[in-house]
Amino acid sequence: MTAAGAAPGVDGRPGDPAGRAADRPARDPADRPAAPEPLLVELVTLAHRRISGGLAAALAEEDCTVDQWRLLRVLADGRGHPMGELAQALLIPQASLSRLVDSLADSGWVYRRQDDQDRRRITAHLSRQGRTRLTRLDALAAAHDAAVRRACGLTDPAHLLRRLAAL
Repeated sequence: MTAAGAAPGVDGRPGDPAGRAADRPARDPADRPAAPEPLLVELVTLAHRRISGGLAAALAEEDCTVDQWRLLRVLADGRGHPMGELAQALLIPQASLSRLVDSLADSGWVYRRQDDQDRRRITAHLSRQGRTRLTRLDALAAAHDAAVRRACGLTDPAHLLRRLAAL
């Protein structure tokens, strides 16, 4: 402690911890630089995180992740898809896709089969149980989608997003 009883400041001298407040002019909040306008990528990222977070919470009630649901939707066409094609369609690394398919196969929602033309190639397919499960998950996702659309106040926010996704 110093003779005056005050704790030493940043520079070791007595005073407030940030330096000598009496020596500094008061800062006017209007003097602070304005935050830059957010870039489109920041706005899209923020919107994505909020929308996906809400969907993730809804799907979690059914013990499903957003990526699992997306995979089930791709497989719903009934054609069976090779792993490389699925990784591209879902925009996830092949190793992550393998873990995803493994977890869904363990749950009985999907199954793997050798391709009829190329025996080295493995395709993933939606099982009957997976199709039933997907019906419930799609209903949850549709309810979430409707709520987001109402909150946007736009008749078709998907139109704008499709244009952005095509860039």
